[in-house]
Amino acid sequence: MADSFAFEFVSPERRLMSGDVAQVVVPGWEGEFAVLPGHAPVLSTMRPGTLSILREPGGEPERFFVRGGFADVTPGSLIVLAQQAIAEADLDREALAHAIGNAEEDVADASDDAARARFQEALDHLREIERAL
Repeated sequence: MADSFAFEFVSPERRLMSGDVAQVVVPGWEGEFAVLPGHAPVLSTMRPGTLSILREPGGEPERFFVRGGFADVTPGSLIVLAQQAIAEADLDREALAHAIGNAEEDVADASDDAARARFQEALDHLREIERAL
C-alpha cells in the first residue's frame, strides 16, 4: 500500500498546497476524520476548525484554520475547497483579541437587524478562529 496520496488545498484567494501527503485530519461537519492513503470515497462539508496536514509519517503537522468548505476524498486523493484558510503560524492572538472587541462593539452599535446580523456573522467567525487557537 502506498504511504502517501495526492492532496490539493485551495481557498478562493489561492492554492495553499498541492502535492503528496501522508495524512490529513479534516474538521468535518459531523466530526473530525483522518484521511490516509486508500481511504474510502467521501464527500463532506467542513465546519470551522483546524485542518492538520502531515506531509510524511512522523513529521510535524502543518495546521490551518478553515472557516468551512468541502472535502472530496477518493482512495488516491483529497481535494479541500476551503471557504477561508489561515495558516496557524499567521494568526496573532493580540490582533485577534482586538478585532473581537471591535466586532462586539459593531454588533452593539448596529442600527438595524440586517447590519446586526452581518456584524454578528463576522464576530462568530473571529470567535471560531480564537477557539481553533
